[in-house]
Amino acid sequence: MFTTTAARALAVLRIATGFVFLWAFLDKTFGFGYSTPVERSWINGGSPTKGFLSHVEVGPFQSIAHSIAGTWWADTLFMAGMAAVGVALLAGIGLRVAAASGALIMAMMWLAEFPLDRFTAGGEPSGSTNPITDYHLVYAIVLVVLAAGYAGHTWGLGRIWARLPFVQRNRWMI
Repeated sequence: MFTTTAARALAVLRIATGFVFLWAFLDKTFGFGYSTPVERSWINGGSPTKGFLSHVEVGPFQSIAHSIAGTWWADTLFMAGMAAVGVALLAGIGLRVAAASGALIMAMMWLAEFPLDRFTAGGEPSGSTNPITDYHLVYAIVLVVLAAGYAGHTWGLGRIWARLPFVQRNRWMI
């Protein structure tokens, strides 16, 4: 059992985290000029994955990252995942699926940046400040905590969602 304050704190964390995911989707789609300029936005023919994956300079997955950078299917899966996780978190529904999906996205991004390597393929310092825990893993942990703590029940649609017959039959959808 959570106190009312703890439940509200989890709800705030859920909404803030949902906005992080949804904002990444929106900025990459429309190019609001924060991390994505309008001319490189997805709707203007840009690739949401090309910039990140083509600049991977470390780790055992460097060649894989480079080979899938900018492919239509990587762009589509990444953007669908970011949007779905963001919407689910903001609405407070399907948090188990959102946690699993979002944690998978974060784990793949962690592997692409591979903070365990101190040096890039070119021999330069990688810039990794912590070889194990970075923001990708923190976000993955946050997602699991939000799902485990039923964070969608406070200031979200989680209680209503959990009562739906198809969700009752498929508890993994809570």
